[in-house]
Amino acid sequence: MRVHVADHPLITHKLTALRDERTPSAVFRQLTEELVTLLAYEATRSVRVEEIDIRTPVTETRGVRIATPRPIVVPILRAGLGMLEGMVKLIPTAEVGFLGMVRNEETLEPSTYAERLPDDLSDRQCFVLDPMLATGGSLGAAIEFLFKRGAQDVTAICLLAAPEGVEAIQKQVGDRDVTLVLGSLDERLNEKGYIVPGLGDAGDRLYGTV
Repeated sequence: MRVHVADHPLITHKLTALRDERTPSAVFRQLTEELVTLLAYEATRSVRVEEIDIRTPVTETRGVRIATPRPIVVPILRAGLGMLEGMVKLIPTAEVGFLGMVRNEETLEPSTYAERLPDDLSDRQCFVLDPMLATGGSLGAAIEFLFKRGAQDVTAICLLAAPEGVEAIQKQVGDRDVTLVLGSLDERLNEKGYIVPGLGDAGDRLYGTV
């Protein structure tokens, strides 16, 4: 597994505003979209392309386009949905699937309540969107779900992560082709399983429901 923590002043600047408890939901959503586009730039460095011939106003030349089968973007509902627009702005030709995961606040264990994905994900590059990598339960379950459908190349994009979550994913995926792209690697988890310093509950802050 590969872990890439984005190191860019614009990302740090936007994350600071996200962390601020005074940031309203509307601004939080806009910042999330902008952040995901920046992170997606890093996450798609190895996206598969194919060469094509084109003609410019000056001459003929050779370029590239996103290869088929097209990559698939999979937001983990509900909070991952707030990251979708920023991702598809960068790769508008990608397909979109959905995976509904919920965490039991007492056991911290995830369960799947909805999915809308192709039956066969072999030869598809999968990009999973999940704002917070805390315990690693939900993201780990989502990655396993994709591999069971035949996926072999999974990249997860997270705004924030805790070291405990990264370690849990590492133990789970082993040497399979998984990449984590993070906006920040924070200090730790607290006794309730929340990231510290974190930004609170991303879903509640995105959609204004507490």
